[in-house]
Amino acid sequence: MPSLSEAYRAHPVHINHKHPDFNSLQELPESYTWTNLDDHTINSNNIMKDSSSNSSVPIIDLSDPNASKLIGHACKTWGVYQVVNHGIPLSLLDDIQWVGQTLFSLPSHQKLKAIRSPDGVTGYGLARISSFFPKLMWSEGFTIVGSPLDHFRQLWPQDYAKYCDIVLQYDETMKKLAEKLMLLMLDSLGITKEDIKWASSKAQFEKACAAMQLNSYPICPDPDRAMGLAPHTDSTFLTILSQSDISGLQVQREGFGWVTVPPLHGGLVVNVGDLFHILSNGLYPSVLHRVLVNRIRQRFSVAYLYGPPSNVEICPHAKLVGPTQPPLYRSVTWNEYLGTKAKHFNKALSSVRLCALINGLFDVNDSNKSSVQVG
Repeated sequence: MPSLSEAYRAHPVHINHKHPDFNSLQELPESYTWTNLDDHTINSNNIMKDSSSNSSVPIIDLSDPNASKLIGHACKTWGVYQVVNHGIPLSLLDDIQWVGQTLFSLPSHQKLKAIRSPDGVTGYGLARISSFFPKLMWSEGFTIVGSPLDHFRQLWPQDYAKYCDIVLQYDETMKKLAEKLMLLMLDSLGITKEDIKWASSKAQFEKACAAMQLNSYPICPDPDRAMGLAPHTDSTFLTILSQSDISGLQVQREGFGWVTVPPLHGGLVVNVGDLFHILSNGLYPSVLHRVLVNRIRQRFSVAYLYGPPSNVEICPHAKLVGPTQPPLYRSVTWNEYLGTKAKHFNKALSSVRLCALINGLFDVNDSNKSSVQVG
């Protein structure tokens, strides 16, 4: 996927810190100590503990005839939902979790053989968003775009093939689910596949871009002062996350604060990304999310990041724009937006915004105003 790689090469991330061996750390280093986790929010700094239905991330059965309508409501009110009966075999979900666990259990010197370069997109390393925060995150990751063969040969010289096979099978299966979810989300907005020029034929739809991210959140000696993954939105259309059976993921909902997304056996978390927020003309929020850690068990997850062909222009869809509803965002390619995200991080959406709704009226060309916030 050269275009996505070009975007990363143009905006290298230099993290001046060597990769730690988390297992050897008995105390939380100062470089990983976050003084107040809730200083790093955008809307609210209270943690939601209410478990009522209004404060629980929606769970949607994809076999439900009303799945599209339910997804639309979840996207509009939450920007995130969980899906069941999604067609992904539980055995495959277990297999990909096993790949992640096996990879992150390797000795540090072995993992570093597949280290991601500052201007690279694939390989082992710290979170790319690390450069936007003064403190480091208690996590490690491995990014895969296309075939993992070269990296896996470095990690497992003797038996890399079995790991590659699982990753490629997961990628192929997850792509089909992502396409299905994309169509359901579009349908919930009254948009058909034929209304999306790049997706109007099967051949074009095949050109959608995707990346896979394996994540590890090791046992932490002081989890109340550490951050697994700092608050951020994804640049994607949508992200599909397979969680292990350990809690840690939280999403922010306006008026509620941080809400934990509990692991659901066999379930998958789907969140709206920045590009779908743009396509929906702001109707579906790009959800701010973070990951906390714990002192008892290591947590693993696998994120499937799904977006359009990297050079296709994405803008508010014509069906969602009119005299009383002007476009809120300018056109942008995923390639260009990744560059914008690399520069502006969580203010990237603001930087491509054309106008905002203020007291029921549209304020045009306010993209440079500091009051405009993400999603």
